[in-house]
Amino acid sequence: MQDVLLTAGILTIDNARESWDFINGNDTRNSSSMRSNSPPPESVSSILLQSLEMITRRLTNDTFNIETPSILLNKTTFNNTFNADFNSSVEINITEPDGGNTSITVLTFESKHNVLPARDEANSSLNIINGRVVLVQSSTNISNISFTFDIRNNSLVDPKCVFWNFSLFSGLGGWDDEGCMLVPNNDNETVTCNCNHLTSFSILMSPYSRDDPGLAIVTYIGVGISMVSLVICLIIEAVVWRKIRKNNTSYLRHVSIVNIAVSLLTANIWFIIGAAISDAEEKNPPACSAATFFVHFFYLALFFWMLASALLLLYRAVSVFEGGLSKRSMLALGFCLGYGAPLIIATITIAVTAAKGTYIRDTGVCWLNWEPSRTLLAFVIPALLIVVINFMILLVVMYKMLRRRVAGDATQAGEKHVLVVIARSLAVLTPFFGLTWSLGVGTLVDPNNTAIHYSFAFFNSLQSNSGGNSSSGPGFL
Repeated sequence: MQDVLLTAGILTIDNARESWDFINGNDTRNSSSMRSNSPPPESVSSILLQSLEMITRRLTNDTFNIETPSILLNKTTFNNTFNADFNSSVEINITEPDGGNTSITVLTFESKHNVLPARDEANSSLNIINGRVVLVQSSTNISNISFTFDIRNNSLVDPKCVFWNFSLFSGLGGWDDEGCMLVPNNDNETVTCNCNHLTSFSILMSPYSRDDPGLAIVTYIGVGISMVSLVICLIIEAVVWRKIRKNNTSYLRHVSIVNIAVSLLTANIWFIIGAAISDAEEKNPPACSAATFFVHFFYLALFFWMLASALLLLYRAVSVFEGGLSKRSMLALGFCLGYGAPLIIATITIAVTAAKGTYIRDTGVCWLNWEPSRTLLAFVIPALLIVVINFMILLVVMYKMLRRRVAGDATQAGEKHVLVVIARSLAVLTPFFGLTWSLGVGTLVDPNNTAIHYSFAFFNSLQSNSGGNSSSGPGFL
């Protein structure tokens, strides 16, 4: 058995990684082109792991320990509880009340990550095996086992507890998280996983988010300044509210401004609440889900009220100023669009994903999940779509205004001034919000780019200072 382990260890050394990447790449291509009536191709890397599992299952000795440079094999018997540290890299803890005598066989691999591809059901290219691979077998069913892995690369975050599922990818095998869950801890050097079954375990990390104290500082300072600015904006609006009812256009515009400021202020408050929940020693999933729902809802309300303001501008620019929709009708449409549409999107999002456990992220700040459900698109798509629509509306309105000016259209001076103010405000609001949130797309495309992360945190945390105040100021000059 020692010779078998030595041979397997040589096959998995770091110098063999390029060869294994080539083999696993061929496996993936064969799987994608396989006909439905053809037998599934076999993955060489998966076969190697399964062969070692079958061999060790046939060892009949009660206890033994075989140590090689790359693989540690241990078999032991325990009664009810078991705890051991294997090769100073993986700690295993088993609690089986009234389990009687139980034997387990543990294979700890030093370099198995060079062999097994980091593919899972979502996307194979965005995950990294960041800990030892451990194969555990037992003579009885074990329903409660805990693994504490030493992390290889501390710069990677968002750990996911997984096991190697031989049936995934048409028999090629892949990482699966069913029956395993992450145990939150404050230790940046280890990750703990609880599982209800035995197989080959490791840690899969996605490099989407970053654990950077500098980003947190920039975000909190920016959000704090924004909240103060938004409060000042709302106070100014309250003071001058009686003076802005010169016409329906001015009144409806300021209704939009107030709701934009209220939505952004409330979203910032819930953002801080969500961050506090995430930073707690024990993360509370229901509270985190609630915070995520309200952050999602109010940030969407911010964008939909921007859309309502842009549509008001378009309506006034392309229609006759007298007559048309009443102020009450336009208010009703504004509130339905500003709060009704976000409520529908946020409610459908949590209803579809919460039951599957894919609504919020497993780790990090309380926010919409990305892997594997792509729940974050329920915010990204509406927000960016509104930004594009606002740009198009702005171009149409500016074209209409220029034509009227050239033609000498005798539009009321007050209404024309208000339209100029709205256009100028949208010219500030729309590019600012659009450009800052487009940086969020950059963090998905290039997650390791520090400059994009800092730019995204800085501009979005300070968006109300340029957006809220600039939009309200010109309104009562």
